[in-house]
Amino acid sequence: MPDLPTPKDAAEAALFSECWDAVLSYADLCTSGSTAANQLAREAFALGIREARAAENGSRHSAGRRSSRLPRIPLLLTAVRTTAAAWEAQGQGHKLDPDLRLWLNSDKAARYTGPPLSRPIALRGLRDMQEPDAALLWLAEVEALPLRAVARRQGLDPAAAMEELNQVRGLFRDRCHRNHLDTPMDAECRSYVRLLDAVTRSPVADTPEDLSRHLATCVECAEAAACLRLHGGGLPAALAGGVIGWGGLAYLERRRRAAEVRMGAGRPDGPDPDGEPVDAAASRARALRGGLLVAAALVSALALAVSLMPFGDSGDTAAQGGSPTDSTPVAGPGSPSLPSAAPDPSDPASPSDAPGPSTGSGSPKPSDSATPTTDKSDPEPQGTTSTAGTGESGRAATCAVNYDLVNQWPDGFQATVTVTTEEALASWSVAWSFRDGQRVHQMWDASVSQNGSRVTATAADYNKNVPANGSLSFGFLASWQDKNTAPYGFSLNGRACTG
Repeated sequence: MPDLPTPKDAAEAALFSECWDAVLSYADLCTSGSTAANQLAREAFALGIREARAAENGSRHSAGRRSSRLPRIPLLLTAVRTTAAAWEAQGQGHKLDPDLRLWLNSDKAARYTGPPLSRPIALRGLRDMQEPDAALLWLAEVEALPLRAVARRQGLDPAAAMEELNQVRGLFRDRCHRNHLDTPMDAECRSYVRLLDAVTRSPVADTPEDLSRHLATCVECAEAAACLRLHGGGLPAALAGGVIGWGGLAYLERRRRAAEVRMGAGRPDGPDPDGEPVDAAASRARALRGGLLVAAALVSALALAVSLMPFGDSGDTAAQGGSPTDSTPVAGPGSPSLPSAAPDPSDPASPSDAPGPSTGSGSPKPSDSATPTTDKSDPEPQGTTSTAGTGESGRAATCAVNYDLVNQWPDGFQATVTVTTEEALASWSVAWSFRDGQRVHQMWDASVSQNGSRVTATAADYNKNVPANGSLSFGFLASWQDKNTAPYGFSLNGRACTG
């Protein structure tokens, strides 16, 4: 795995920091675990920086002629896609998201490496622009940074930044229109070119029925329409989908949520991360701190009340930190769920095996404003949590579980589960319970079923055989509300596992 390139100067070091955040965010979408995400990000980052430096050197030696290239961030994101395709070709596809693997082996992926005139309109249009203009458009539309922050980074006058951005949007539309005209197309598509241009220019023009039917069946014309229509808010999606390809819309949503966290929930008068906070932002921050103090007091009172409620012997044992093997958990599978309160580290009655989401130190990812009961402002991969299952009396556990919270955002999260088994398996089924009402929506490398808080993952046909002292792993996407503590009660084929 290559080391990250060394910045040439302080300006490039600042660019590296900003670009690494974006690269890791997309690499995390493309892989099935945090380890693979970091490996993919490092390889792609090294590849992309080499390409960027080569393009810059080529421009300096070409007697003033500008080579056609993307801005730094989209260039690095396409390097992630290229590196993922190389992994698939080299037999490392098991590290990638299953949906991405299907896409890489389809005609959709071939468009990004095929003849230039057949590539997506957005990719060609952005590449044909001057790099500062293309960078301004990408940072404002896809990375969702506040315009004044973008203006500062691009060396623009903040007061004239909006006018500059509107001009760049028009320039992008012009480049896309020209590229659409240059695209090889059949007679039917050619007959709609002028009408498509006219309809997309006006925010109030209705799309004729015949053109609407054509756009529903022609991918190239539909892509052109999305790039030509600057009103309606569809430009960011057209850029992300056309330049990145697979996962473009998911990446766009991640960057928007990350920007909301960094910029104060995305409000126009929020604090500027590159400058001094404005008065309005400072007033909101003081009000937020006051509200959080009041909410924290209420939560502490709720936690104290819950800990003093007479739940019987099982509740007392759990409150005193007793082992789950001695009694049935109060909120275990099949039992009525109790209201969950945020654990207080100073309260001895707080369960020691129910940590909330930890604070990551990586790049921002999908998130939202924080709530008093949990820190929802960190959408980065949260590290590894070892979770012990409920042991069976008189039987030694023959498996160990590692639960890894890869990524988290305001209403969802991604996690992977790795189970090491002492015994050889001809098939396997892993089960666990959630504490806070989490729901699994998608799983890869296993099939999923959920009954209340209890989740069961069953082996796929291609990974059901596990050798002795071997391991199995799978990942999933799930939703959560208020709290997202680690699951408990892991078992393999009905036998409890340890953490």
